Amino acid sequence: MANDEAAVLAAVGPRLRALRQQRGTTLAQLAEATGISVSTLSRLESGGRRPTLELLLPLARAHQVPLDELVGAPPTGDPRVHPRPIVRHGMTFLPLNRRPGGVQAFKQILPPHTPREPQQQTHEGHEWLYVLAGRIRLLLGQRYLILTPGEVAEFDTRVPHAVANPDPQPAEILTLFGPQGERLHVRARPATR
Repeated sequence: MANDEAAVLAAVGPRLRALRQQRGTTLAQLAEATGISVSTLSRLESGGRRPTLELLLPLARAHQVPLDELVGAPPTGDPRVHPRPIVRHGMTFLPLNRRPGGVQAFKQILPPHTPREPQQQTHEGHEWLYVLAGRIRLLLGQRYLILTPGEVAEFDTRVPHAVANPDPQPAEILTLFGPQGERLHVRARPATR
């Protein structure tokens, strides 16, 4: 690990020099644009000065490149989530994040008329849902609501609740579950003209 870091740091100087020369900028011009002395810039490019964040940030701004480009950051892992569907009581849940704990995100597909007789449940936490397609019947305590595409609901999951699809076509929702005590809020303001 230390050898990898040393190699990354050693490559910064030549990368800085190549970038400056590629843009036809002198050390004096770069010093004026960044506020870093010519001697410090020269030592950075030659490897005589260790690159620090305080030096690299103004250089990234002056060259108008991301910091990653200056340091040659290694590529990160594949960020795509490859969901494995979970089927429960005829409903399909597609996990949308990989992080254990914290907020969990799912796309949920409810086949027509499911569940036929929804059973309300309670548990710790909060739930937020957004209707993507179809209509959803949300049973919340003694009330029930019909939600249509684009509508959002948020509730404390200690209140008895159930979600059902009353229609003859599938319904899709995006669901976020927060752990105990963690609330999820929708912040929306009307557009101003």
